[in-house]
Amino acid sequence: MNKLNNIQVFCRIVELGTFAAVAREMNLSAMMISKYMAQLEESLGVALLNRTTRQLSLTEAGEIYYYRSKQLIDDFSELDETTSQLGRQVKGTLKISAPIDFGGLYMVPAIDAYQRAYPDVKIQMALDNSHVNLSEGSFDLSILVTDTLDLGVVARKIAKTRLCTFASPAYIAEYGMPETIDELNFHRCLHYIDTPHKDYWLFNIDTEEIKIKPVWHFASNNGRALCQAAALGMGITQAPEISVVSYLAQGKLIEILQNYRIPSLAIYATYLQRRFLPAKLTTFVDFLVKYFAENNMHSEVKSS
Repeated sequence: MNKLNNIQVFCRIVELGTFAAVAREMNLSAMMISKYMAQLEESLGVALLNRTTRQLSLTEAGEIYYYRSKQLIDDFSELDETTSQLGRQVKGTLKISAPIDFGGLYMVPAIDAYQRAYPDVKIQMALDNSHVNLSEGSFDLSILVTDTLDLGVVARKIAKTRLCTFASPAYIAEYGMPETIDELNFHRCLHYIDTPHKDYWLFNIDTEEIKIKPVWHFASNNGRALCQAAALGMGITQAPEISVVSYLAQGKLIEILQNYRIPSLAIYATYLQRRFLPAKLTTFVDFLVKYFAENNMHSEVKSS
C-alpha cells in the first residue's frame, strides 16, 4: 500500500476511533490496518498514536500530522472532483447527517427527487439528533434545526419551523388547559431528549427567551414517539411544528400556550468552507433550497 493510502488509513483511525472500525469500513482485517499504520510511523520515524487496551489518542506529532494530512486528502479529493466535472457528470457518494424527525419525514422524498435528476450520486444519510462536527470528515453535509451555528461553516437556510407546545383534546379535558408556562409544573410533560436545547423547553415572554426544565413523565429522542404519546393523552410535548402536521390536521393534537411561542427556528444545510465545493454537494444543496421553497418553506442564505 502506498504512502497516500497509509495516510488515509491513519486519518480514518483518528476519525472512527478504533482499528476495528476502519477495518470494517475498508473490508480489511484489523491486522492489516495495524500493519499500514506501522508502515506510516516507520517511514516518519515518529509515533503518531498512543495505544492502550482501552483507547487510542494522538501524540503531539500525530495531531499536527493529522490536520495537515486531512487537508492534503481534501485537496486530492477536490482535484478528482474538478477533473470529473470536466465531463459535466455529477457523481460520487454524498454523506449527510440529519435530525431523526426531519430526516425521516422530509429528507427521503427530497433525496428521491434529487436522485431522479442526478442518478449517479449515491447518498448515505445518518439520522441523529446529536451535534455533528463536520471537520472530523465523517459527513459532507449536516442538516440542522437550530438558532445557533458553528464557526467555520457555510449554512443555507432550506426551511423554517415553529417550536410549539402541544397536547391532545383528551388530555386537556382530563387535566385542564395550562394558561401560563408556570402551570406546566402541575402537568405531565413529554420531553424530547438529545436536542440542542438539552433539558430545557423554550418560551417567549415580552420578546425575552425563557428556559424552563419540565418535570417529565416520558422522554424520548424520537419525535414521532412523543407525538404518538401526546396524541394518546399521555401528556404535553414541545416539538417543531413540522413534526406534528398530520396530528394537527387530524385533530389529535392542538397547540397550547401560543402566546409564549418563540420565533421560528431555521433549518439549515451546513457544510465546511472550502476553496472548491464538489458538484455533488452544490447541486444537492441548491436542490434542497428549491425543493423546500416549492413546498412552501422559506429559504435564504447565511454563513458564519
